[in-house]
Amino acid sequence: MLGMKYGLHDRLHRVVAAAPPQTTSHEAVLQNFKTKLDLSAEQTDQIAVVLQDYSHYYESLQDQLDDLRSTGLSRILQILQPGQREKFEKMRAELAPQLSSEPKK
Repeated sequence: MLGMKYGLHDRLHRVVAAAPPQTTSHEAVLQNFKTKLDLSAEQTDQIAVVLQDYSHYYESLQDQLDDLRSTGLSRILQILQPGQREKFEKMRAELAPQLSSEPKK
């Protein structure tokens, strides 16, 4: 359970959480908004700024989560004995393919 929480939990959430920003570009989203909402040039410019701000904010949060997960994993590894670390790493490796094959939402 702890291994999932600190060792693999991040991979699961990266697949799910990272999907929207990676699957669409700002330009595509902005163009879609512009076309479907019939935005004026001024509105388009304002929304472009909002999308860019969101992107920077999302990246910052993702970096913070990566640091947090890394710290948790490091702390677990410090607690475990050498033999336990080997087993723990094996458990993580066995679960990794399951997480990487999770359907993207």
